[in-house]
Amino acid sequence: MNLVEELKNKIDTSNLWDKNIILERNEYLKVKGSIDTHLYFITTGSLKIFFEDEFEEQIIRLGYQNNFIAALDSFISEKPSDLYIQALKKTEVKRIKKSSFIQMIQSNTENLMLWYQIMGQLIYQQIEREKDILTYSPKKRYERVLKRSPQLFQEIPNKHIASYLRMTPETLSRLKKY
Repeated sequence: MNLVEELKNKIDTSNLWDKNIILERNEYLKVKGSIDTHLYFITTGSLKIFFEDEFEEQIIRLGYQNNFIAALDSFISEKPSDLYIQALKKTEVKRIKKSSFIQMIQSNTENLMLWYQIMGQLIYQQIEREKDILTYSPKKRYERVLKRSPQLFQEIPNKHIASYLRMTPETLSRLKKY
């Protein structure tokens, strides 16, 4: 069992989910300027986390089935965020309140260690993504992300993957042909 499955099972066992949410395609789970201190588990579908700069949206995270997702800046700081979370297709998520989640995590050392491991993985993933964006060619970015997350290419439409990889959809299409 992987760490995400283990955490989900602990929340299931403790019966801590407070709401099931069904989002239609393009519906928002969170909008800019809002505070969101919930953690979500994607049961079906896919979501993108993005912000808008003066020219376009910038996707910073993609989530799909059997993944946790949150507006991490707002979850941690409990302040308004510039991030949006939007469904890419019909999506169902389970929601847990931060207070319930923290109480469960702090209830024993095993849970706390599990959370530390998950946060360590998240930090590592963000560092890898920053390296991809800052130092590698589009081809290398594509190859590295394909190796790390092959399921991404099965779950997420190409135009969103291209945005996430900071390239045009046409460039991604050419790279996928090789």
